[in-house]
Amino acid sequence: MTWWSVVRFLHVLTAALWVGGQLTVSLVVLPLARRLLDAEQRATVLNAVGRRFGVFTAAVFLPVQIGTGVAMAWRKGVTWASLMEPGYGQILAAKLALFCAVMVAAGAHGVASAKGRPRLARVLAVASLVGSVGIIVLAAALPST
Repeated sequence: MTWWSVVRFLHVLTAALWVGGQLTVSLVVLPLARRLLDAEQRATVLNAVGRRFGVFTAAVFLPVQIGTGVAMAWRKGVTWASLMEPGYGQILAAKLALFCAVMVAAGAHGVASAKGRPRLARVLAVASLVGSVGIIVLAAALPST
């Protein structure tokens, strides 16, 4: 195992935790909270889950994703110009653009939730989740070099 294997592993691991966390909250926690908790309890639990997920995002996910992503791009010789080249460059550029959009949607979801805008929060949560799955699809489509 090389240093670069560890870097790639950390990149994939934190991405899996992020998307897996989104899926777990959406497919397991929310349906159970809606079924088993009254409105006040549900709000308390879901706000706590959201805050914890936000802390994980800011403290672990973003630093690891950005650090390992930049390191892997540097190692592969990615330049701003190469992001326009067909194949690896364009797929990576699409992945990076979608990642930025997902982070904006996730942050806006937190703001909408905090301001008591549940419909907007739900739309932003779904957008973030769908975008996150799209990032994984794009990552899987990156040609190995």
